[in-house]
Amino acid sequence: MRIKVDIRGVVAALMIAVSLSAQGSDAKEAVRAFATGGSVDSTNVAVLIMDLKEGRTLGDYNADKPLVPASVMKCVTTATLLEEVGEDWRYETPVYATGPIRHGVLDGNIMVKGSSDPSINTTHEPGSENLVNEIVEALKAQGVDTIRGKVIIDESQFAGPAINPQWATGDLSQAYGTGTHGFNFEDNASGRASVRDPGAVFRGRLQTALANAGIVLQRRDVADGRRHLLGTHRSATVDEIMRSCMMRSDNQFAEGMLRTVSSLSGHDGSTAQGAKAVKSYWKHKRLPMEGVEIVDGSGLSRSNRLTAQFLGGVLAKMAGNPYYASFFPLAGQEGTLRKFMAGGPLEGYVAMKTGSMNGIQSYAGYKLDDDYAPTHVIVVMINNMADRAKARAGVQRMLEKVFE
Repeated sequence: MRIKVDIRGVVAALMIAVSLSAQGSDAKEAVRAFATGGSVDSTNVAVLIMDLKEGRTLGDYNADKPLVPASVMKCVTTATLLEEVGEDWRYETPVYATGPIRHGVLDGNIMVKGSSDPSINTTHEPGSENLVNEIVEALKAQGVDTIRGKVIIDESQFAGPAINPQWATGDLSQAYGTGTHGFNFEDNASGRASVRDPGAVFRGRLQTALANAGIVLQRRDVADGRRHLLGTHRSATVDEIMRSCMMRSDNQFAEGMLRTVSSLSGHDGSTAQGAKAVKSYWKHKRLPMEGVEIVDGSGLSRSNRLTAQFLGGVLAKMAGNPYYASFFPLAGQEGTLRKFMAGGPLEGYVAMKTGSMNGIQSYAGYKLDDDYAPTHVIVVMINNMADRAKARAGVQRMLEKVFE
């Protein structure tokens, strides 16, 4: 019996196989050349490039080596919370009057229950309603002209220190090293300086606004009575907060999200429990966890350790979520990647989160098609780096060779 063979189909299949083999060979050589070519320390660099459609690794180097990730840690934090709540979820911060209102007098306190929303009255995008104005308008709507008590902020849902004990002391006075609380206000910063007590700043803003509205805050010691809701401050949708966080590499936004993961997973709202919850989530997703150490949500700590395999696994699992992919800055065009590969063949076709510290440069994200859909996962982590410009140039050459 003769079997009819479609020669053209066989030839086409063979051509595709040869093409894929050649692409894989070129990618492996490009990765090897970068890792061992002198632009980085070959013992402290990790690379992973995966073809999402084919489900295979095109090139890798030290992919199972735990390294300090710097701000690419934010890729993991945002992915975890996005998976938990979805893109349309919003932070809600309720405001209560803790006593009766009679004849224009609130016989009680104003109580704000912290939600760890990192974006309240932020000076960055995305904007939301001004919390101070919302409270004043709510009081006016109920005819209040006198408040006998004080402004109280309830942060009891979020335990632990506002400042991660594993952050470097030299970072703590800077805006990028500010703490994250159960209640955050105006980015917990003043210019480039950290603000240790954002609640005090909020109280000052509210007191001024109340006075301007003709409402007297007596600040007496008044026992809390029965609470009734004055209003609820709602943030922008979490996908907008995440996009702002990733584009600007905002540490405070990321830490607020980590506390949220802790709280929503039934823990105490602390950073430490949030880190444990993140690890538990991805372990449940069967990602390779050996060597992975997570101590914060932003990557500011040098005690964090990720492997390229783990980070690549997170990116691969999230590749089908169009909201997540949109958080990453486009090469040569946006955010922290605005100058990287600008004018080159991959401008606008690579979207990656960057991470940088003294001696560290990391990249994590995607190669995109013409519709901005991810086609490949890219992870590069460089530690013990001597020359940042040289390392960046090496990454660019490698990626252009892989995707030429």
